[in-house]
Amino acid sequence: MLKKSSLVLWGAALFIAWNGLLLLFLWSRPTSPPDGDLLTAQVIRLAQDAETELERQKQLLHQIHRYSRLWGRRPRGPGTPKPPPPPPPPPSPSPPQPTEPGGTVLPVLVLACDRSTVRRCLDKLLRYRPSAQQFPVIVSQDCGHAETARVIASYGDAVAHIRQPDLSDIPVPAEHRKFQGYYKIARHYRWALGQVFRTFRYRAAIVVEDDLEVAPDFFEYFQAAFPLLLADRSLWCVSAWNDNGKEQMVDVAQAELLYRTDFFPGLGWLLLAELWDELEPKWPRAFWDDWMRQPEQRRGRSCVRPEVSRTMTFGRKGVSHGQFFDQYLKFIKLNDRFVPFTQLDLSYLKKDEYERSFLPKVYSAPEVRVEELQGNRRRELGTVRLQYSGRDSFKAFAKALGLMDDLKSGVPRAGYRGIVSFIYRGRRVYLAPPSDWTGYDPSWS
Repeated sequence: MLKKSSLVLWGAALFIAWNGLLLLFLWSRPTSPPDGDLLTAQVIRLAQDAETELERQKQLLHQIHRYSRLWGRRPRGPGTPKPPPPPPPPPSPSPPQPTEPGGTVLPVLVLACDRSTVRRCLDKLLRYRPSAQQFPVIVSQDCGHAETARVIASYGDAVAHIRQPDLSDIPVPAEHRKFQGYYKIARHYRWALGQVFRTFRYRAAIVVEDDLEVAPDFFEYFQAAFPLLLADRSLWCVSAWNDNGKEQMVDVAQAELLYRTDFFPGLGWLLLAELWDELEPKWPRAFWDDWMRQPEQRRGRSCVRPEVSRTMTFGRKGVSHGQFFDQYLKFIKLNDRFVPFTQLDLSYLKKDEYERSFLPKVYSAPEVRVEELQGNRRRELGTVRLQYSGRDSFKAFAKALGLMDDLKSGVPRAGYRGIVSFIYRGRRVYLAPPSDWTGYDPSWS
């Protein structure tokens, strides 16, 4: 079928050809001079004929235009070939960044090394990912392990596979030779985060390791918390992890409940590009997560963490040789109920609002002794508070109740202003310092 433009061209060509033939006819007439009156009459008649023909040509062109417009508005049938699409625009040198927080691209950076079980991590990420455009998955591989590389490559275009180029050993102090792995991990983190924020120029990123499995609402959680991280500068990360998230120590019926915490949890966490601008120049050579927990890095800021974890670890094998895994990590409850966080009001997590509601709730709870908790007595009190007065009493109570008892720069795991919230024998307990608490003591580490 002719397109609109083709019909117009054919009509114009027909018009020109007809007038050309008319002129040729006039020029080819005999040149013998008739008498004056006859010549005048012939000229007048030819002029009239030409004018009539020109009017017919105008009408023909109008018809061509009218039919071509009607043809352009005609619906295409199933068998009508579509015009070829316009050529795609040239690729952008950096990924697109929507300006609205709700639509910002949040890449998931997966740190991988030599675990071919990375498949378990990637399978769940791709299964629960609501949008490949909003949540691109980037797998950064260290170690050069061939089998792990083959597993990652098997996902094709579903993930981006980048490789840390420097696989050399790192010179370390003699007393740290057995910690070579921790140095390599810190080097890999620095390179991979540099790729995300410097090369790809993303606004924020969700960081996970290759031994983490994610919950069904993992992406929903981070998408909802991202605007909060932008708005409240007293926050510096959002984590999917609850360090005390063993099944018997969380309220699974309150899977929507979120907290502020002064302890950097890691294990599936969201950070902004601005934080990387701050951390990159002083990034440590080893033990990056404990370095993040130092006052010089935390600078009084907090993270958001859930009541029920949105990640769980299945990686007993690693540089830590299973430290904490058998005692704590393998018992962490992974949330299995989708919570529509993007439809919830999370403004209660902003610092001023949180402290106006959370602190009175803690310190108005009746105080009990640890023996009463262990004996399951005074249950009629409901939510209760167990008060500690120093490092030793904190550690003693934490061990007695099954909490993680280690402190980093004086900060307890999952704690906020020294308060740790958990479930013990079916009721809410706040392990808390006195109400006149003035700050963390780094010597408690």
